[in-house]
Amino acid sequence: MEKVALIVNPNAGNNKLVNSMKKIEDILRSSFDDVSIHTTEKEGDGARLANELASRVDLVIGLGGDGTVHELINAIAPLKKRPAFAIIPAGTCNDFSRTIGMNQNPLKAVEQIVKKKTEKVDIGTYDNRYFSNFWGIGLVSKVADNIDSGTKQLLGKLSYYIGAGQTMLEEEPFQLKVTSDTESYEGKAVMLLIGNGSFLGGIKSLIPIANVKDGELDVLIIKQTSITHLWTWIQTRLQNEIPDQIDDGLIFFQAKELTVEAIPLQNIDADGEARGKTPSLIKILPSHLEVVVGDIPPLPSS
Repeated sequence: MEKVALIVNPNAGNNKLVNSMKKIEDILRSSFDDVSIHTTEKEGDGARLANELASRVDLVIGLGGDGTVHELINAIAPLKKRPAFAIIPAGTCNDFSRTIGMNQNPLKAVEQIVKKKTEKVDIGTYDNRYFSNFWGIGLVSKVADNIDSGTKQLLGKLSYYIGAGQTMLEEEPFQLKVTSDTESYEGKAVMLLIGNGSFLGGIKSLIPIANVKDGELDVLIIKQTSITHLWTWIQTRLQNEIPDQIDDGLIFFQAKELTVEAIPLQNIDADGEARGKTPSLIKILPSHLEVVVGDIPPLPSS
């Protein structure tokens, strides 16, 4: 792992990053034989650069937020020969980077990367696209839509939960049909969340025991708009356990593949990015991507 391409999104949420770029570059060049630095200017540049560089490097490093990570993974995941992938977190929430144990200080994250510790992790796929962290419809999609960029910059992670509370008070249920290799559901719902990673909005809450090496998707259905239902679930998840009796307003199960239909059609949120509408077929791709991990114990396999 000696040839490295660093793809930088200068517009990521952490504006202080500009002052750290020289040191980041110095650390990388001291540890890898060949380092090239590439800066994006607009959406799509990261994917284009990753595609151009993938066959020529051993490691692609994405420096940016969740949107940057999502774009780069969607460029790398479909390739037959995939370089390893690393993240220098520089956004507001940095959810997938947290799942793989990356320090949220960009300079400390670079120090983790040069240790070259890697794991092969699962990646989700749907309708010819990919996600590393989550796929969702309903409430989770509308929370992101209701947060303006100014609020997101000012309040950071908290803005997602403020948005969630506001949206839940207004959310109308939709008709949902889910069919999977383990369980099925047909009825009213306000949210379907399918997790691969364990963080959402920068906080380990809704699916904290999600495991990116177990070959499973974690599926959470919230059937009705109730802050009580959601808070009960969050409390159990903070204790890293699944309750013996899940509230009637919630359904949780694991699956490797599922189909999702909704009336009316629902916007899809994948890793915080609005991408497509239902219906959709979602699958897990076990051990699909080699990633540099941080200071965490080896991720357990199923």
